[in-house]
Amino acid sequence: MANVLVLGAGTWGAVIANLLSNNGHKVTCWARNKKTIDLLNKSHRHEKLDDVIFSDKVLFTDDFDSSFDTKDVIIYAVPSVAFREVVHNSMKHISNEYLVTLTKGMENTTLLTMSEIIEDELKKAKTNNDKIIALSGPTHAEEVGKGLSSMIVSASKNIDASRYIQDLFMSDIFRVYTNNDIKGVEICAAFKNVIALASGIITGVGEGDNLRAATITRGLAEMIRVGNVLGCNKDTFYGLAGVGDMIVTAMSTNSRNYNCGKLIGKGMKLEEAMKIIGMAVEGVNFLPQAIEIRDKYNLDLPITSGVYEIVFNHKSAKDIVNYLMTRNKKAE
Repeated sequence: MANVLVLGAGTWGAVIANLLSNNGHKVTCWARNKKTIDLLNKSHRHEKLDDVIFSDKVLFTDDFDSSFDTKDVIIYAVPSVAFREVVHNSMKHISNEYLVTLTKGMENTTLLTMSEIIEDELKKAKTNNDKIIALSGPTHAEEVGKGLSSMIVSASKNIDASRYIQDLFMSDIFRVYTNNDIKGVEICAAFKNVIALASGIITGVGEGDNLRAATITRGLAEMIRVGNVLGCNKDTFYGLAGVGDMIVTAMSTNSRNYNCGKLIGKGMKLEEAMKIIGMAVEGVNFLPQAIEIRDKYNLDLPITSGVYEIVFNHKSAKDIVNYLMTRNKKAE
């Protein structure tokens, strides 16, 4: 049995805390929102997950510092925009624990992935710890919370750390694979949200499954172009963290990114769409970094560029879809 702390009680963080508790581990889950914490402790319910009953063995708390007492594993499950702050504040408690990121995205000022932010903060704190793991794959919180079967990837430069987390999470409903290409896994996790926005936009403007499937396929090509210039393993993009996660995020009505894109495709402004979604939409957070990577490496990313024009420059979604369909002919 491990002592685990999950930082973040959004849908994914809370569900992961529940899963690990059901695996027999001692789990604490922290969040700033006292209303969320009180609801989870008193009724074992989450306001965003109506069909999930949470274990009474998980300790949900809003006391940040005391939550770190005697922990073996620290799991970061906060939105990307708050990630560095939470990691930084945790450093005074960190020594040799396993440090796991569930967050998908990159930092807007540095283009660092979430694991690289952890490395950066460890360096600043002069703490020597190479047990950093990214956990990513096609795993909607709604399904994992209800006990539906899922598969995920535990990625780390330290293969022993990756295997430890594999063992920690593994169960008959949650299969975990290892991968040493942590950069590739995190690039997949960030970029697939942009393609999910595109898929939603396509639905919103009235297009069908044919174009959505094509967009996912061509979106994978864009992700691989990015991975190539960043030194990632191409095979990662064909695995669970890449095409697997992209399919579920770009096709499922459980996907925040897909649903946000759908609302935008119907003509809704970004702010209104995000208010309706009511949770972090990481594809929107990541879009500016995607464009920065495009420009830095002079990459051809037409779908990513089109989504950016629609979301941030208020271009007509129908016009952008038409532009993408009528670009100059090329070979696949």
